[in-house]
Amino acid sequence: MTHLRLLFLACLLLLPVPSLAADGGYGYPIPGSYEATILGTPASLMPKFTAKLRTRQLVLDVIPDRQRPPIFFYDEGVRCTFAYQEQKAPLVFLIAGAGASDRAPKLLTMMKAFYQAGFHVITLPSPSLANFIISASRSSVPGDLTEDAADLYRVMETAWNEVKDDIEVSSFHLCGYSLGASQAAFVAKLDEERRVFNFHKVLMINPPVSLYGSISRIEEMLKQIPGGPKKQGVFFNKMFSKFSEFYRYGNFVAINDDFLYAMYAERLYSREETAGLIGLTFRINLAGMIFASDVMTNSGYVVPKNRVLSSTDSLFDYFLVSTHLSFFDYINEYFYPYFQKRRPGLTKEALIESESLRSIEGYLKSSAKFGVMTNENDFILTKAELDYLRQLFGERTKIYPRGGHLGNLEYQENLDYMVAFFK
Repeated sequence: MTHLRLLFLACLLLLPVPSLAADGGYGYPIPGSYEATILGTPASLMPKFTAKLRTRQLVLDVIPDRQRPPIFFYDEGVRCTFAYQEQKAPLVFLIAGAGASDRAPKLLTMMKAFYQAGFHVITLPSPSLANFIISASRSSVPGDLTEDAADLYRVMETAWNEVKDDIEVSSFHLCGYSLGASQAAFVAKLDEERRVFNFHKVLMINPPVSLYGSISRIEEMLKQIPGGPKKQGVFFNKMFSKFSEFYRYGNFVAINDDFLYAMYAERLYSREETAGLIGLTFRINLAGMIFASDVMTNSGYVVPKNRVLSSTDSLFDYFLVSTHLSFFDYINEYFYPYFQKRRPGLTKEALIESESLRSIEGYLKSSAKFGVMTNENDFILTKAELDYLRQLFGERTKIYPRGGHLGNLEYQENLDYMVAFFK
C-alpha cells in the first residue's frame, strides 16, 4: 500500500501544475480534488514536530446513568486526548470530522502543531462516531447541529473539569474540520449563552455551508463509478468481497481514515472510480453511525426491535444492510421522522435549513472571533457556497487554490496558518 501511494505521488509531482505560477507559489502538489482528498499530504511536505508531547487519554462519564446495550460492553465513556504544557498557556479544543475519533491522524497532526506552538490541546471525537453516540449523545441520533453542539459542549465541560486542576489556562479557543467545523460554529454560539469558555477565536476548516447539500454531493459520487448508477451493486460487491473478512471479524463501527488508503491500493486510479471510492467510504462511515444509533434507540431500523445483541453475535449481516442505506434513506426514514415526532409541525425543508450555517448567519457575521480556511476545489461546496463564505467572513476567509476536501490539512503552510490564526 505504501509503495503504491509513493509511486502515485511521485508521478503527480512530475506533472506540470499550470496554476502554481498564478496562485502565489502555493506548493501543495496534488491538483486533483478527489486525489488530494484520498492521498492527503506527502510525508516529505509535512512539518517535523520536535516538541515532546505530554498527553493523557481521557475517558469521560458524560451521562452517568447511561445504559449501554451488551454489544457495546467495551465502551466505558467518551474518549478524548489531552496534551498539556507545564506553563500557563491557551487551550484549544479540536473537533474531529464526520466519523472520526479523538485520535484520527489529521486531528493528531493538528494537536502536535498547536502543542509545539505552546497550546494546551483537547481533541474531541465526532458526534457521528459510535463512541460518541453510545456515551455522549443525549438522543443517540446524530446529525442535528444544535443538539450535537449541546452534546459536544457537555463533553468539553466534563473534560475541562477533569483537567482544570492540573493546568493553567490563559484563554480558550475552538477549531474543527469538515463536519466538526460546522459544529464548532454552533458550539461557539451556545457558549455565548453558557459563558463557560468565552472562546477568544474559532477556526472552521473546510466547513460545509449546508450539511444536507454537502452530504448529498458526496452521496452522488457513487453515480460516477464506471457504468453509472446501475453498476453500483457491482462496485459495492467488488469492494466488499475484498474486505469481507476484515468486516466479518472486525468492528465496522470503528472504521477510520486508513480505509480510504486501503481501498485506493486496490488499483482504483480513474477519476470516476476515485469519486466512487470517496462516496463508498462515506457510506461505510454512515453505516457505522446508523447501526450504533439504531441499537442505542432500539428503533428497529436495522436490528429488529427488542433484539439484544451480545458480544458473540456476528455483525456482518447488519453491516451489509447498513451499507446499502443511503444518506437520503437515513434522512427520510430515520432522522426526519425522529425529529418530527419531537417537534410537531416541523417540515423536512425547515429541518434541512436548520442544518446549515445560514441558520446562524447573523451571529457568524457579527462575531469577529471566526475564521474560515478552505479550498477552491473542495467538492463539498458549490461555487455559490464558496462565494457565500467569502461574503460572510470577508478578510477572515482563507481559500487555497487546491487540496480537495482536507487533503492539504497536514501541509506545512496550512498548519502554519492555523496556528497563526490563534496567535
